[in-house]
Amino acid sequence: MSEHLMNTYARQPVTFAKGEGVWLWDKEGNRYLDALAGIAVNGLGHAHPDLVAAISEQAGRLIHVSNVYGIAEQSSLADKLCEVSGMDKVFLCNSGCEANEAAIKLARLFGHQKGVENPEIIVMERAFHGRTLATLSATGNRKTQAGFEPLVSGFIRVPFDDLEAVRQVSAHNPNVVAVLLEPIQGEGGINVPKDIAAYLQGLRQLCDDNGWLLMLDEVQSGVARTGTWFAFQHTQVVPDVMTLAKGLGSGVPIGACLAHGAAAEVFTYGKHGSTFGGNPLASAAGLATLNIIEQQGLLAHAEQLGNWIREAFATELKGVAGVATIRNAGLMIGIELDRPCVELVKQALEARLLINVTADKVIRLLPPLVMNQQEAQQVVDILTPLIKKFLAH
Repeated sequence: MSEHLMNTYARQPVTFAKGEGVWLWDKEGNRYLDALAGIAVNGLGHAHPDLVAAISEQAGRLIHVSNVYGIAEQSSLADKLCEVSGMDKVFLCNSGCEANEAAIKLARLFGHQKGVENPEIIVMERAFHGRTLATLSATGNRKTQAGFEPLVSGFIRVPFDDLEAVRQVSAHNPNVVAVLLEPIQGEGGINVPKDIAAYLQGLRQLCDDNGWLLMLDEVQSGVARTGTWFAFQHTQVVPDVMTLAKGLGSGVPIGACLAHGAAAEVFTYGKHGSTFGGNPLASAAGLATLNIIEQQGLLAHAEQLGNWIREAFATELKGVAGVATIRNAGLMIGIELDRPCVELVKQALEARLLINVTADKVIRLLPPLVMNQQEAQQVVDILTPLIKKFLAH
């Protein structure tokens, strides 16, 4: 790698030259099976022909104009997002942390409009919302926060999947204006609520009772990854605010902050903006992504394949000492071990398989939505012996 790049990533010793479907090739021509999808970004795999055509055609017409003008592709994407989500308004930006920054700003403005001088937001332990100063402060990971103090104030942290903890805050803090959480925690270790419907319904009721906003970070869980367009759609709950990014553009940088009901009217002229947000190229990629997912039936496929992969690993690893739990929500799959296992990432790479380890002990799989069962079987066949050998030492 270039000596002029800042040393902000622990990069694996490989550089990819091309991709097709769930496969990547390095500069030497070696082929790798991608079970990470750019950390839930490449939902359509690599070089999907319909996506490539949509991006190429848009680039040949118009890549960027300022948001001081109307952008037809942006309007079309906003319409489609509201159609599949049931939300009312969309603000388009460039990334997940920007989408979460917009949500945090929206919540604070909402609070000030209600006369709350120092609005606060309830956030979760083990959460991850981004690396800007505000989203880093909302994140529940001291390791990523260390060295960037003073953090932004205005966040109250409670355990994930613990309604009683939120009730306790509601009883003692009049400054709360919103609850922000990932319905399924990604970076925190693929943490799935014991009963996601009951948890989100409980939070929805607490927010309604207290006049708070319910804000869901679906940056990793959104755009078909869990088997519905958005993870909240496994329940009867509708959030006030939802944030998206990652899989929305299939690799083209894009983020979105969606709002519903009264929350959709909080931002007015001059309160927020983005130079690149929702430009024609990014919007065309987002719209094409949603249309392809719909046309190819990838929603149901993601849920079915994710459950199949979980069961396959459960069968292969049954009784193996050191395997704590295997869990999933669609194609968000976590295999938790009883010890740190980051070295498995390099071992899998040597076996030509791309995986990730998060929260030190959780093997995270985020396969492309287009992966088929035969390819999924290859993931199981490659990774299972690596896990068994690692745990045997």
